[in-house]
Order: sequence, then structure tokens, then C-alpha cells
Amino acid sequence: MIINVSEAKTQLSKLIDMAYHGEKIIIAKNNLPLVELIAYKPKTKRKLGLLKGRIHIPDNFLDEDEEINALFYGDV
Repeated sequence: MIINVSEAKTQLSKLIDMAYHGEKIIIAKNNLPLVELIAYKPKTKRKLGLLKGRIHIPDNFLDEDEEINALFYGDV
């Protein structure tokens, strides 16, 4: 639905309710679309520990590898 600014001012509550229920509302000025009215969707909080017990990090994960060091730093 495309509606001009002057009409949107008088019908704002109705337009908000329509957008909340999934209708696409575009507000225009002089028949030029300017903005779209959409329902707010809050971002969910991050949940820590979702992969706990699903991945395995080896004990030597932080150990240096001489071959990789040689590739980065050359033979020292």
C-alpha cells in the first residue's frame, strides 16, 4: 500500500497496526516513495555455549609448529 504523507499523519495508528500484521506500507511525498513502514523485530541476545560438547580442541592447539614458523619467518 502506498500512502501520501498527509494521509499517513491522520491514519498513523491504523498504518502501524497494518504494518505490524505484515502488510507492506510505503509512505510517499508527491507520489514519490520515501520510506517503508515495517514492524520492529528485536535482535535476540547471543547465547553462549551452544557448541559445548560438540567440538574438540586438541591439547596441543597453541603449540608452535616449526614448519609453519619457517614459512612465516624463514629459517632462523
